[in-house]
Amino acid sequence: MTAPDPADRPDPAVGELVDLERASVTVARFADYAGAQQAVDYLSDNGFPVEKTAIIGTDLRLVENVLGRLTVGRAALAGVASGAWFGLFIGILFTLFSDANWVGVLLSTVLIGALWGAIFGAAGHALTGGRRDFSSRSSLQAGQYAVTVEADAAEEARVLITRQTWRAANT
Repeated sequence: MTAPDPADRPDPAVGELVDLERASVTVARFADYAGAQQAVDYLSDNGFPVEKTAIIGTDLRLVENVLGRLTVGRAALAGVASGAWFGLFIGILFTLFSDANWVGVLLSTVLIGALWGAIFGAAGHALTGGRRDFSSRSSLQAGQYAVTVEADAAEEARVLITRQTWRAANT
């Protein structure tokens, strides 16, 4: 059995062809997202077809900000809050399909949800065995932001961004 000859393959479909006119060019780099956003806003304000632009974050890093120590009590308290919300949701569903006292149904489902939330929150934290005794919030951050423009409009974008930079420096 022999490998198929590449010359025997059919030509690629039109949708598979690379559109060379849509190649993008970096016209500016910024240290923060706000600067890149401001540049694209300036392009838009000056009639530039912004649908040809993109803001691309590079040098990505994951930053985890530690919010505080997590104890069994705090885990239970967080469980109370999430359980109460879930109980409220279930209570609303019950009141839609019941003729019973809706205030009593809502109150009891919120309380039951809060109780079970506290139990699951405390038990879940206790089962970690102290491996993660802190709460945190993670975010993805870029080291820099590039404003890219389709190649056919790159020169116009460069001129406008240069004008914006010059005005900002001389104001």
